[in-house]
Amino acid sequence: MKQYLKHDEWKVIEDKFHPEFNEITESIFSLGNGRMGQRANFEETYTGKTLQGNYVAGVYYPDKTRVGWWKNGYPEYFAKVLNAANWIGIDIEIEGVKVDLHQATMHDFYRELNMKEGFLHRKCDISLANGKRLKIESLRFNSMADDESGAISYSITPINFSGPIQIKAFIDGDIQNKDSNYNEKFWDQVKVNASENQSFVWSKTKKTHFEVITGQEVQIYQVGQKVDHLAEFETKEKYSALTYNVKVLENETTTVLKYAVNLSSENYSTSEFEIKLSQYLSKITSKGFDQMLQEQALAWAKKWDSNDIVIEGDVAAQQGIRFNIFQLNQTYTGKDDRLNIGPKGFTGEKYGGSTYWDTEAYCIPFYLSTAPSQVAKNLLIYRWKQLDKAIENAQKLGFDQGAALYPMVTMNGEECHNEWEITFEEIHRNGAIAYAIKDYVQYTDDKQHLLDYGWDVLIAIARFWKQRVNWSENLQKYVMLGVTGPNEYENNVNNNWYTNYLAVWCLKYVQEVYQEISELYPKEANLKFEKGQFSVTELAEFEHIVQHMYFPRDEKRGVYLQQDGFLDKIIASVDHIPAHQRPINQHWSWDRILRSCYIKQADVLQGMYFFESDFTLEEIERNYNFYEPLTVHESSLSPCVHSILAAKLGKEDKSYEFYTRAARLDLDDYNNDTEDGCHITSMAGTWMSIIKGFSGQSVQNNLLHLAPFLPKQWKSYRFKINFRQDHLEIEVNREGVKVQNLANHDTEIVIHDKKYQIVANSTINL
Repeated sequence: MKQYLKHDEWKVIEDKFHPEFNEITESIFSLGNGRMGQRANFEETYTGKTLQGNYVAGVYYPDKTRVGWWKNGYPEYFAKVLNAANWIGIDIEIEGVKVDLHQATMHDFYRELNMKEGFLHRKCDISLANGKRLKIESLRFNSMADDESGAISYSITPINFSGPIQIKAFIDGDIQNKDSNYNEKFWDQVKVNASENQSFVWSKTKKTHFEVITGQEVQIYQVGQKVDHLAEFETKEKYSALTYNVKVLENETTTVLKYAVNLSSENYSTSEFEIKLSQYLSKITSKGFDQMLQEQALAWAKKWDSNDIVIEGDVAAQQGIRFNIFQLNQTYTGKDDRLNIGPKGFTGEKYGGSTYWDTEAYCIPFYLSTAPSQVAKNLLIYRWKQLDKAIENAQKLGFDQGAALYPMVTMNGEECHNEWEITFEEIHRNGAIAYAIKDYVQYTDDKQHLLDYGWDVLIAIARFWKQRVNWSENLQKYVMLGVTGPNEYENNVNNNWYTNYLAVWCLKYVQEVYQEISELYPKEANLKFEKGQFSVTELAEFEHIVQHMYFPRDEKRGVYLQQDGFLDKIIASVDHIPAHQRPINQHWSWDRILRSCYIKQADVLQGMYFFESDFTLEEIERNYNFYEPLTVHESSLSPCVHSILAAKLGKEDKSYEFYTRAARLDLDDYNNDTEDGCHITSMAGTWMSIIKGFSGQSVQNNLLHLAPFLPKQWKSYRFKINFRQDHLEIEVNREGVKVQNLANHDTEIVIHDKKYQIVANSTINL
């Protein structure tokens, strides 16, 4: 763990420069607004350790896949969200010496991510090689109010000199993804231009032909007054700059205001690019930096009002959960059903910024409870729109009759992951998508969604499971061979319990949905069944699988086995691993990991978290007590599931321990990988640790249930939650539980298995 960042309830603070951790800090201090984002790179030149990163949502490139041995069915590419034009660049040169924080002498340094108002603030005091000393202060944000724009206020104060300095504000589109498989650059130039105080770079992706125009407008202020400096124009391949030669006076501040806009061909006609860019720049510059910053604060205040979790008595925990919520809000706003949630969001390049099953399993509950229902619904519509591609993916692997296999990794619905043990075998992702439909409908009561979208997806997934199982004459059961479960430290296994259980649940659920939409919408449902060539005989086939699926189990221990043969391994708890060999994925060979009993992330326990009402408390506890000591939690998605189950089992200290690990996973760099980007989907799991774990939130029989406890480290915690038409604020403190009904209608809630009626706009104390 690395604990160089200061604890603060609303800020993440680095009060001394740590160049050895700079890429970690760049990830943590990243900014975004759902449409665009970037890592916390310095505006000026920095020749030290850094990962330049600017990203535009929905724009990707099919990077040619790179594998050692090709197999039939492999995707030809890995889709990647692209490192786009760098719009934040401001180079400073003083008497021939360029400001470079890696080369300068650092007298003082301060950097903060202000999560309450959504901006990045930095101050430093440096000396250059030529003896010139100056202070730099920058503040920048990606606007939530104008979500295709960002703005920077960059100030320079000479400490020991007066004289000329050169300020160059630039846009650089000649960039390359760090994870480019063949060191290829993915952008071609369409046009560059510079005039007066504006310039732009217009680029087009190779192959996919997305176009993005990135423009800037620059203003110079000295001693608080705007000055009319004429810029020198510079353009070259994929690059445009505005250079200002200004005279500065000792101890007087010169400020550069830089306004920038990213427009994508996904949202604008390229024939209007230049006009729209000019209009957008005019709109934000007429507002001015201060008004934009004020609007940013108001936009964030609105978000925090609905989804903040307030913790009293534990600053580290408070900072952790707010950091997680902040990054979730920066990554996805739910405005566009063509967009989804990449595991790293706008914070790095790992995993290509593509869509994984993480969205359905971990993220949707957060948006269901904290945002209008359309936000979560758009994530489901994203998958529905890609159903044809999912059917194509299944066809490539030999499935037919409308069976769908949703991709493990995708941008456009086509599978683009090329590790065979994941691409072909980690098929549980199909089940997570079906589960998300159930989760959404149960939470919102939007049964129309089942008719309009859900049925199409569910029947295609069910047809996949029907073909993926096979009948074992030996066992007289259906079995599932050659799969990989969520625990990726077990590949190509037979009868992974989680996958088998999820498949059976899907087949049962599609039968339930058939009955429901047939009764609610008989005419429309029959038309849909005819269009999809559905026959009720399929339901009988599904039910036969449900009744005869094989589940590996150890009767002696009373636990479900992760897969066939799991007990053939040497079973030894994680504390047998020497500390210097952790994490094992960075110290052990893959062969050794696969032969060990150690679990990367919850597998059997993942299923029990999803379907906890299917199991007795004793069953859950036996399985938890067996598997938890074997789990190394080297997936970011693991601690939150253990936290939730530990809470259910009354293991409050253990639940809190796992919450802390999840909440501060990136802030403290638990797994030595934050430099690659933050773990956005794990952040949703952190939220679940409190809401589904500590507060025990669930939906049963159309009622919201809570079973809260208060961690002994806290004095209280408080959160708001949307459930259907209800808007509630819940506080758990040492005196008990307080529930406030914020809606104008009465509601019912179940707390610790007792039902309470709360009248409109009133509060109950328990």
